[in-house]
Amino acid sequence: MASIYSCAECGTNLNLQTIHLFPSDFYFEAGNKGTLSFGVVDQTKFRFEKEDKIKPFFETINYWGIQRKRIKMKCNSCGHLVGYVHDDGPPLTNSTGQFHMGPSQVIPRDPRYRFKTKALKITSET
Repeated sequence: MASIYSCAECGTNLNLQTIHLFPSDFYFEAGNKGTLSFGVVDQTKFRFEKEDKIKPFFETINYWGIQRKRIKMKCNSCGHLVGYVHDDGPPLTNSTGQFHMGPSQVIPRDPRYRFKTKALKITSET
């Protein structure tokens, strides 16, 4: 049984595939509370806006900073914010990182598309 993911604001089908959904217990540095994370999205369905804030942020012990750079994802039809793009997906290399410091912000990683569950309307297709 497949699911259809639509924008909660305007009802537009966002063309998200369940096969690209990360498992709910999969660990990410930027967390996953109240969100669904996908590895691949149809980029024609979204508007991407860069956000650059000088403000301290703490998401986990190893994921914090002063300057937050991230990308907002907005529905292309209505402009409603549906989530963010994070760079903490699966590593692009098998390396342990610079000075063996671990994967946090040192190893290039695939993007992870993190959707707020409140911004999605999920229906089942039979």
